[in-house]
Amino acid sequence: MTDAPATPLSLLLVHAHPDDEVINNGASMARYAAEGVHVTLVTCTLGEEGEILVPELAHLAADREDALGPHRMTELADSMKALGVGDQRYLGGPGRYRDSGMMGTPPNERPDSFWQADVDEAAGHLVPVVREVRPQVLVTYDEIGGYGHPDHIQAHRVAMRAAELAADPAYGAGEPWEVAKIYWNAMPRSVVAAGFERMKEAGQELPFENVEVDDLPFVVDDALVTAAVEAGEYFDAKVEALRAYPTQVNTEDAFFALSNNVGQSIMTVEHYRQVKGEPGPAGPDGRENDLFAGLRG
Repeated sequence: MTDAPATPLSLLLVHAHPDDEVINNGASMARYAAEGVHVTLVTCTLGEEGEILVPELAHLAADREDALGPHRMTELADSMKALGVGDQRYLGGPGRYRDSGMMGTPPNERPDSFWQADVDEAAGHLVPVVREVRPQVLVTYDEIGGYGHPDHIQAHRVAMRAAELAADPAYGAGEPWEVAKIYWNAMPRSVVAAGFERMKEAGQELPFENVEVDDLPFVVDDALVTAAVEAGEYFDAKVEALRAYPTQVNTEDAFFALSNNVGQSIMTVEHYRQVKGEPGPAGPDGRENDLFAGLRG
C-alpha cells in the first residue's frame, strides 16, 4: 500500500476559449475528477469571435449583438458539469481578455484582445491560481498553439510564464509553487493519418483537401508524444461535454463538426508531450498512461 502524497493531487489546464478544453482533454479531465484529483480549468477568453452553428442564435455574433461570449459561458458551465469538474475560472475574471479571432483579422488589433495582452501582466493573473491550487501537473498548448491560433499561442506563453513566476519566491504574494510536470497537447502523426482513413471509410468530409498529413501544422512526430490517456469509461462524458456546445460543435456518433463545418474524429485517446519534469513509468506502448505517473507517492 502506497502512502498518500503529502500534497493532494492537482491538475491545472490553461485553454484559450470555451470548448477547447473538452476537444483536447475532456476524457482526461473527467478521469482525474472522478479519481478525486483537484481539476482546475483556466479559460483565457469568452470566445466572443466564434462562428455560430445554431441559426436561431446567429444574432449573438460579434458583428451583430456581440453577445456570444456570455452564451458560451453557460455552455462551458454545462461542459464542466458533464466532466465532473467543479473549478473553472477565467483569466483575470470573465471578459478581462477578448477572443482575438484568427491571425491577421481585425479582432487581432483590438486593444482588449488576448493577442494584444502583455504576457507578464496576463501571467500575473494566473500565478495566484497556481499558488492556490498547487498543481503537480500543468497542461496547455505547444509554442504554436497547436495550429497557429493567436489565442492558443498566447495561452501557451502565459501558462509557461506563470509557471516560472509562481516558482519564484521573489515574485508577488503567496507561497511559491513549482509545477512538477508540464505537458503540451499533442497530435501524433500516426493518429491523424489513421483518423483520416476512418473518416474516408465512414464517408465523412476530410478536414483538409489536397493536403498531406505531414503538412498539417498541428501534427507532431510520434516520437515526441510521451503520454497517452485512454478515454475508456469517460468517453461518454467527453461526448456529453462536447454536446454542451451547440453553438460551436455538432456531434454525430464518433465524429463532430466544429463551427467551421470541418469534421473531426472524437479522440478516444488524448495525447501529450512532456516538456518539464521527470517521466513516470511507461505503459506497454512506451508512453505514460497517467499524467501523474511517478507522482502518486
